[in-house]
Amino acid sequence: MDKPFAITLDPGSSLANHTGSWRTARPSYVDHLPPCNQGCPTGENIQGWLYHAESGQYEAAWRVLVQDNPMPAVTGRVCYHPCEGACNRARLDSAVSIHAVERFLGDEAIKQDWQFARPPALSGKRVLVVGAGPSGLAAAYHLARLGHAVEVREAGPMAGGMMRFGIPKYRLPRDVLDAEIRRIEQLGVTIRLNTKVDHLLKARDEGGFDAAFVAVGAHVSKRAWVPAGEAARIMDALSVLRSVELGEKPLLGRRVLVYGGGNTAIDVARTARRLGAEEAVIIYRRTRDRMPAHDSEVQEALDEGVMFRWLSTIKMGADAGAREQFTIEKMALDESGFPQPTGEFEQIEADSLVLALGQDVDLSLLDDVPGLQLTDGVVGVGSNMMTACPGIFAGGDMVPAERTVTVALGHGKKAARHIDAWLRGEAPDVPEKHPVAPFERLNTWYYTDAPRSVQQELERVRRESTFDEVVSGLNADTALFEARRCLSCGNCFECDNCYGVCPDNAVIKLGPGKRFKINLDYCKGCGLCAAECPCGAIEMVPETI
Repeated sequence: MDKPFAITLDPGSSLANHTGSWRTARPSYVDHLPPCNQGCPTGENIQGWLYHAESGQYEAAWRVLVQDNPMPAVTGRVCYHPCEGACNRARLDSAVSIHAVERFLGDEAIKQDWQFARPPALSGKRVLVVGAGPSGLAAAYHLARLGHAVEVREAGPMAGGMMRFGIPKYRLPRDVLDAEIRRIEQLGVTIRLNTKVDHLLKARDEGGFDAAFVAVGAHVSKRAWVPAGEAARIMDALSVLRSVELGEKPLLGRRVLVYGGGNTAIDVARTARRLGAEEAVIIYRRTRDRMPAHDSEVQEALDEGVMFRWLSTIKMGADAGAREQFTIEKMALDESGFPQPTGEFEQIEADSLVLALGQDVDLSLLDDVPGLQLTDGVVGVGSNMMTACPGIFAGGDMVPAERTVTVALGHGKKAARHIDAWLRGEAPDVPEKHPVAPFERLNTWYYTDAPRSVQQELERVRRESTFDEVVSGLNADTALFEARRCLSCGNCFECDNCYGVCPDNAVIKLGPGKRFKINLDYCKGCGLCAAECPCGAIEMVPETI
């Protein structure tokens, strides 16, 4: 039978011609750092665990996640998700709700009782961790996974640190926190409660520890001098939150003033509403756009009836009988944005004033440690998280950094890696960092429109009268949908586009999870595969002779 006119070659004969000799550039599969991964303070492989989640392999996703973060059910609730601020999808429609999927995986792990993989045989080294907050717990977890015996000493009656005594229950239910702490203990970590360390080196030496990680939280409230006469109802925010956590009901009254502009000020005002205050008013020296509290927290407070007095400061308080009377001065921002007094005053009556002006760390346990660099109430550490005293490491609120739960967890992870290296007398493994995957390399038209999944919130009446959790989580269906919104920026996810568009059949599939390779004998270097890759995982590089 004669061949059709258009066919001039035998099937497969084009491959025999080795048309790759025409090439001046060749395609190369590359890996880029997803911007979400780069933005995560704990260094999570977010794109990696989302890859499993979007296939419904939730346990596999959780196991990738907890390689870096042992408390995903906590961080899925309280982290301010800088990963989402970096997400490339935000420029397409809206960022992937990474924190919501993370929370779902953490909750599913608690529900299904997934446990951490058993650590290797003990190394024979013992590490003391001071403080059972997020940084100390993370360090203990990662050190245990590396085979070291870890003892955590906590001055308080319960583990959790500021996660427990600084974050109200309506944001972080205690059964969730307890479950994730318990899983760390089941890994073999010893947590000793009501055990305050007064002298670090003495505790280290008497306990026979080979190294120590200090992660004491900022539990000491900063004070402001408010001339108050006989006024007695002036208290600090942390004392209020701690009392509520311990089951006590602070006497705040029906009208409460909160002085400060951070997240703690928001938390204590919202707590006051739940304790029965008819009015909770936050007094802040600057405007809303300059408030250090996260905007989402401010909005939730407004939704719950919390009021704000912007550009105001408290000058004094005096006993006005049944209530205290406070003098408020109006402020004005100068050209640099710094608040300046105006001399305009106003009297406000309230039952109590709560000061939420920041927190300090009690560093007295370090008095017996020589050579430390202490500046502005924090401890100087090197890039390896070690202080100037060999074998003494520090992290969390104790070192210069942003004070959030996720940053503290990242410090614990980083410190554990360096403590392990120091105990072994070796340099730590430093993974290679790939260039960040930019939005401009994506072929966004390949991705369908997919609106972000919305987490439901409690109705206002319950939010103002109970400590029930305000924001609900995703279910299996919405978590799956949200995970599939990931664009896999900069890394091949085996969509087969390159395989389908190659005019020379030069792309070879290596099997599920193994990606592809290029048969360079037949690739002409046309660049069609690189041009049509949705996620920018192929680059054309000059051919070398």
